[in-house]
Order: sequence, then C-alpha cells, then structure tokens
Amino acid sequence: MKQVIAIVKPFLAEKVLEGLKRAPLEALSVREVKGFGRQKSYLDQYDDSEFAQAFLPKVEITMWVDEARVNEIVRKIMQIARTGRIGDGKVFVLPAESYERVIDI
Repeated sequence: MKQVIAIVKPFLAEKVLEGLKRAPLEALSVREVKGFGRQKSYLDQYDDSEFAQAFLPKVEITMWVDEARVNEIVRKIMQIARTGRIGDGKVFVLPAESYERVIDI
C-alpha cells in the first residue's frame, strides 16, 4: 500500500478528482491548503495598501493506492494537472505500512 499526495492548483482539482473517479483507490481525502514555491507570491489589497501574500491557494488530494497501481495513478494525475507553468503542483508517493479502522464492521 502506498500513500499518494497530490498538491494541485484549485481550478484543476475537480478535473483530477473526475479523472480518478474510476481509479482503483482504497481511500481518498481532499483539503484546501496554501503553499509557497518557485511561483513566488502575489499582491493583494488590504485597506487601500498593497501587501505581498506569501502563500498561494492549492488543493491537496491524499489517496491510498495498491502498490501495483501507483505508477498508473501518478501518471494520470500528472497528465491532468500539468499546465506547463511554474506552480502546477507536486505529487508525493510515501509508503503506508499499515492502517487500522476506527470502527469495526
């Protein structure tokens, strides 16, 4: 079992989720995050003065995938989320040694 974490631009998150709809995933969670990287910051207005906002909005999609399907899932995410510009996001693959259910059914 592997944990795949994809951090993508907000406007691409729905497309990534749609592309993963039929993928063989064990579980998936989504949350809004903010990030800072090579795309740098952007300016925002606050009380008639501009200030640099260091973090840009992103969406983090965390999923747990069978080890045999990891490359397929990562390729699909990269294909959908890549725009060719700095700040497209990142995909991390981590080992998931074990897990326990909170409730037994």
